Amino acid sequence: MRPSRLWRAMTPLITAGALALAVVGCSSSGDDASASAGATTPGQVSGTLRLGYFPNLTHAPALYGVEKGIFAKELGSGVTLKTSTFNSGVQEAEAVLSGALDAGYIGPNPAVNSFIKSNGEAVRIVSGATSGGAALVVRPDITSVAQLKGTTLATPSLGNTQDVALRYYLKKNGLKTDTQGGGDVSIKPQDNSITVDAFTNKAIDGAWVPEPTASRLVAAGGKVLVNEADEWPETKGQFVTTVLLVRTAYLKKNPEIVRRLVSANVASINGLNADRDAGATVTNTALGKLAGKPLSDKVLTSAWKTLTFTPDPIAASLLTSAKHQEELGLIKKPKLDGIFDLTILNDILAKQGKPTVSDS
Repeated sequence: MRPSRLWRAMTPLITAGALALAVVGCSSSGDDASASAGATTPGQVSGTLRLGYFPNLTHAPALYGVEKGIFAKELGSGVTLKTSTFNSGVQEAEAVLSGALDAGYIGPNPAVNSFIKSNGEAVRIVSGATSGGAALVVRPDITSVAQLKGTTLATPSLGNTQDVALRYYLKKNGLKTDTQGGGDVSIKPQDNSITVDAFTNKAIDGAWVPEPTASRLVAAGGKVLVNEADEWPETKGQFVTTVLLVRTAYLKKNPEIVRRLVSANVASINGLNADRDAGATVTNTALGKLAGKPLSDKVLTSAWKTLTFTPDPIAASLLTSAKHQEELGLIKKPKLDGIFDLTILNDILAKQGKPTVSDS
């Protein structure tokens, strides 16, 4: 399928210099090139895995897993792990498509857009990570959707998961938007890192954002007008917020490293769910290292309760969200057959005695 003109307009290819600006934090060692997983000793592989994720609580499986050393342990001493953090799924998706990343934790809509842009060839979703944790937070005097007319609302980036959710919500409630910030409601894509200040300074009237930004807006005096979980009755409030995406070429060349990556993701999710309080503390510590300071207890407690960590990509919600993109005119007739490759994940789950997950 040909990529939409909108996608090309809103996601210019990240050059090496631009990618450096997009990355807000990284740790690395070893060679830059991703190496093939060749056996060095029985049970050992060698290579490099370049992994991206966000400094968001919705990416807790990555934050927790890296902080606890789960990824290093599961990958083994022969695999060099390089991590980079991004502020938007659009930036991270381009890093994956350009070959600057091998895998990344990313929202479902940028994953879909990457698949479409590459004619279904460049990427595969190999696991889920997080469900929930997104909301529309507005000024306290706004009490109904009708009062959103004439307001300015922020989203993380044009065409990202929360941006699509907001535009679709407004559309079904009779409010028009466009990609230039016009219409009944002006949508202003901006990094989550500046959204709270923009709200406090009254430059925006609210934002549809993931956690912890949503809870930070509430702490700054905002109110939740829409909890996105309420918009997914067909999946009982569950909706995929974060998936684990891998470059197809890397998957084919390094299947054992990808297996270990998926295993690390599952192990991190298991750890988060085994002791949610401890998981929140570890995740907040990791977040603090990336953001300069950890979240307050109030914000952390509020945000954490909205999140569900699961390897299930909740495919039904991803496919529905893609349809919403189509209805909004952001993409054209998405053909998503093959976007999921859950073979490794389901093999790992089966060996752990857990239910396998579906790609439909």
